[in-house]
Amino acid sequence: MNSTKSRRKVAITSTENGDSGDKLDQLLLSSAISNGEDLSPFIRKTFASGKPETLLHHLRHFCRSKEAEIEEVCKVHYQDFIMAVDDLRSLLSGVESLKSSISNSNSQLQSVAGPLLTSLDSFIEARNKCQNIALAIQSLQICVKLMEICSRANFHMSKSNFYMALKCIDSIERDFIHKTPSSTLRRMLEKNIPAVRAHIERKISKEFGDWLVEIRTVSRNLGQVAIGQASAGRQREEELRIRQRQAEEQSRLSVRDTVYVLEEEEDDGYFVGNEGNDVYGNGGTATTNAANAALGFDLTPLYRSYHIHQTLGLEDGFKKYYFENRKLQLTSDFQVSSMTPFLESHQTFFAQIAGFFIVEDRVLRTGGGLITKMEVENLWDIAVSKMCSVLEDQFSRMRTANHLLLIKDYVSLLGVTLRRYGYSVDALLDVLNKHRDKYHELLLSDCRMQVAEALAADKFQQMWMNKEYEYSMNVLSFQIQTSDIVPAFPYIAPFSSTVPDCCRIVRSFVEDSVSFMSHGGQLDFYDVVKKYLDRLLTEVLDDALLKLISTSISGVNQAMVVAANMAVFERACDFFFRHAAKLSGLPLRMVERSRRQFPLTKARDAAEEMLSSLLKKKVDGFMTLIENVNWMIDEQPQNENEYVNEVIIFLETLLSTAQQILPGQVLNRVLQDVLAHISETIVNFLVGESVKKFSLNAVMGIDVDIKVLEQFAENQASLVSEEEANQLKKALVEARQLVNLLLSNNPENFLNPVIRERSYNALDYRKVAIISEKLKDPSERLFGTFGSRGYKQNPKKKSLDSLIKRLKDVN
Repeated sequence: MNSTKSRRKVAITSTENGDSGDKLDQLLLSSAISNGEDLSPFIRKTFASGKPETLLHHLRHFCRSKEAEIEEVCKVHYQDFIMAVDDLRSLLSGVESLKSSISNSNSQLQSVAGPLLTSLDSFIEARNKCQNIALAIQSLQICVKLMEICSRANFHMSKSNFYMALKCIDSIERDFIHKTPSSTLRRMLEKNIPAVRAHIERKISKEFGDWLVEIRTVSRNLGQVAIGQASAGRQREEELRIRQRQAEEQSRLSVRDTVYVLEEEEDDGYFVGNEGNDVYGNGGTATTNAANAALGFDLTPLYRSYHIHQTLGLEDGFKKYYFENRKLQLTSDFQVSSMTPFLESHQTFFAQIAGFFIVEDRVLRTGGGLITKMEVENLWDIAVSKMCSVLEDQFSRMRTANHLLLIKDYVSLLGVTLRRYGYSVDALLDVLNKHRDKYHELLLSDCRMQVAEALAADKFQQMWMNKEYEYSMNVLSFQIQTSDIVPAFPYIAPFSSTVPDCCRIVRSFVEDSVSFMSHGGQLDFYDVVKKYLDRLLTEVLDDALLKLISTSISGVNQAMVVAANMAVFERACDFFFRHAAKLSGLPLRMVERSRRQFPLTKARDAAEEMLSSLLKKKVDGFMTLIENVNWMIDEQPQNENEYVNEVIIFLETLLSTAQQILPGQVLNRVLQDVLAHISETIVNFLVGESVKKFSLNAVMGIDVDIKVLEQFAENQASLVSEEEANQLKKALVEARQLVNLLLSNNPENFLNPVIRERSYNALDYRKVAIISEKLKDPSERLFGTFGSRGYKQNPKKKSLDSLIKRLKDVN
């Protein structure tokens, strides 16, 4: 120890003699070792400076300082250590005694507890056996229930009750498969359950596929039945409207004091109910099933398949599959066969589409979300677009109005049917309205051919009717009778067969036009029907009659029949417009209030003009006898000239026939024209070169002739009205005024404007000048001047000469 101390002192002395930096390093190193810090910085610094001896020196110095401290601590605690060793030795002796006591107690316990442990082992063994038996019973119970469910699932599978089978499988998976104690049974279930589900999916998919095939035929039949019911409903509505119009008309005309009550029959069996109600019944399950069974309209396979797929967790996939397949079916329904005319296949085509959307409406309302309203509307938009395209194409090819009407009627019934299910059919109706003009053009073309055939077949003979039904069919049905009294039979009508034939054509045109315009979305269509009816009458019938009159009339009797036909057509035209208004649902009083001009005016005027021209030719043949008149007769004639007798006989003969055919107004116009022609012929004959001169007595003879003709006109008052008889008499005004002027004592009054306007307004002053110059007094005959020298000139002659002179000055 002394050596150590001496070494430490030497070190300290050497350190004190060292550099101050070494002291600082020593202090830092001592502090780092005391605090347990990392010495690597000091080591790295030492080796970097190349003086490792210094670091070793410091470490040795630190060790020596700690050794001294340890020695001091040991010195301090040495006594306590000695005391602890003594205590430990005394404790060891106590432990030995305690060990001996515990050994004795253990021996006694082992001898006492031996029987108890044997009993306890027997109890534990018995309890374990009971637990095993209970576990076995529980496992058996689980297996029995599992086998019962499996047996039930097999039974449902054998009966194709797939939903209950899936419920059993779900119960097995949910409640039993993880509790099954048999690993073999568990593996078997885990293997077969997916296979069973796949089998059910295949079976139900096949069943759904069969339903998809079957529903196409069902849809066609369903559409035909639905459209047929719509047609029956339309017919009932038409009958109701007819009864209503009849009641209104009878009430308006006050035929009898009767109160008319319209009883509308209930439409039993076809209406659209609310959600959950059937489209053919009143919403009850029995009615629904009966109606569906009658139509073969069964959605059970669809809903069953949908339910199974929901149970399988494939709901979204099935919805998509259903929509895509139905869309493909709809697309295939749009195929129009080029081998079959569309006229023959259009009912099947539209019935298939109608049935398709009736089914989809039902699925939408009762399918539990199988298809959405948006998807149905998308399918309907596709269908409407395709139907419009097909109609546009087929209508553009049609050349027969009746074919177009048949398709239009069926399309309108399709619209009525589907509108009941909430589908918008405006686009279809727009297509129909778009082809309204084409239909009427085709209809006019057909009617033009029919009218031409009817006129070509006419023999211009009065029509014979032997039975009352013929009279009703040819007269009463067109309201062209002149009396409400039914005539005796056989009855000779005042018209030819052309009239009822053409009336039937026009009536058919009106009915076809109204049929096309009705049920097309437009309520007030009378103006449209009237417009096309006007065209038919003016462009077709009137032109055909004009052509007939100008090319086929060669005799008076034929012309008379045609003129009589025109009079009957005038009554028939009123019927046509009333009939159009009646079919259009327009009150007749509105039509009667808006009377219009006779549309066959050109043909009527041409017929009367043709009859008048033929009669004039006949009259001209008799008027040639006027050349036999003695124009320089010495005595005043007491009787009429021969030509007048012949003319009167001809006219009376004509009247005996014409009054049975021609109406009074037509006969009056024709006679007026003929008499005016006779008057004009007399005046022109006096103007002509055939008469060089004539005497006053000849004028008196002409006066007698005119009086006979005037008397003939007055005698017609029994056939026509007195006013019309006066008009006939006025037809002779030119000849009458000329005779009055020549017989007047003061012919010069003709130059007086007032007197001329009152008494001679029908005379042409040029003709008066020529005729007046030809009037010669008998005293002016050859050699007559020798015996009358110094004779004073007649004032009348003087006035006449003055008139002639003044008229020549005017010329």
